[in-house]
Amino acid sequence: MASPTNSDFLRRAEAAAADLLRLSPEYAPTPLLDLGTLAARLGVGQVLVKNEGQRMLGSFKSLGGTYAGLRALARLSGTDISGLLGARPANLPALLCASDGNHGLAVAAAAKFAGAPARISLHKGVPAVRANRIEKQGAEIAWVQGTYDDAVDAAAAAAHAGAGILVADTTDDPSDPVVGDVMTGYGVIAAEVRRQIEAADHQRPTHLFVQAGVGGLAAAMAEGLKDWLAPPATIVLVEPETCACVTAAFARGGVVRIEGDLHTAAEMLSCGEASAPAMDILRRQGVDVVTVSEADLLEAPRRLRDGQGPATTPSGAAGFAGLCRVLSDNGGRFGLGNNSRVLVVITERELEGD
Repeated sequence: MASPTNSDFLRRAEAAAADLLRLSPEYAPTPLLDLGTLAARLGVGQVLVKNEGQRMLGSFKSLGGTYAGLRALARLSGTDISGLLGARPANLPALLCASDGNHGLAVAAAAKFAGAPARISLHKGVPAVRANRIEKQGAEIAWVQGTYDDAVDAAAAAAHAGAGILVADTTDDPSDPVVGDVMTGYGVIAAEVRRQIEAADHQRPTHLFVQAGVGGLAAAMAEGLKDWLAPPATIVLVEPETCACVTAAFARGGVVRIEGDLHTAAEMLSCGEASAPAMDILRRQGVDVVTVSEADLLEAPRRLRDGQGPATTPSGAAGFAGLCRVLSDNGGRFGLGNNSRVLVVITERELEGD
């Protein structure tokens, strides 16, 4: 499959944004915060924070999972999202996925919008508050022993057995159209950032720090922003030391499943295997990756809040944790200094009881 150009990707992301905004006004662009106090404390020229906690369902995942779920049902029905929601055909198949919480919530929302059932595979480490949110969307929970990757396997097996349509955010198939739609949904964030920075007359950022997970969000941000960032145009992926699947994929030249229980305070990042389509983009865009300790992850939300940033979780602040880690090493190989303009994506809001 030919690689899309940057402009192609952004056009698809803009179309996704329009489709999602027709679903709810809560899909309006999220705030881009200029945190001057935090920048001064960190010793950089500017810190811009894209606050995805203000997104529909409280995280960036609502862009990818909901859009991809609706697109999958629309393809099956021979129409587009508008046609699907207008006709609301009967007897739609179930949407299936695995999740640490947020992707499952987004897929469950897609099913609810379309009037379809949903079955979300969760591993036993997912907190009850996140499972309850999924159930409130009308979805069934399928509990799976083991890790997130075991839940991924279980959801794929259910789809293969004919239980429904798999709406995964990770795959070993570089041409998977559903995972492509998930990343297109995440591309909405990149398109918004470009418009917001230009509207505010800010200079373009020199650095982007973003969480890794399976790599889908980072790939979408790299595809949408790499050629637009100001020099040195550095994109840094951040992942926990205990589940550094993107680091492993880079080191071994291909996707691998790492061993261990994948336990981390950044629960939404407890992934043992990166997504192949995301890794293709990340390699092509020449991104960097750093790992952070559990102490870094636990400290990041407090440091962000103290700098007048939004309330979030260790998962949501993982990109910021990476920025703090790099700055503690005097900028390291990334060339961070007092003239650097840093963009950070805060990926979810702090949930009551989470």
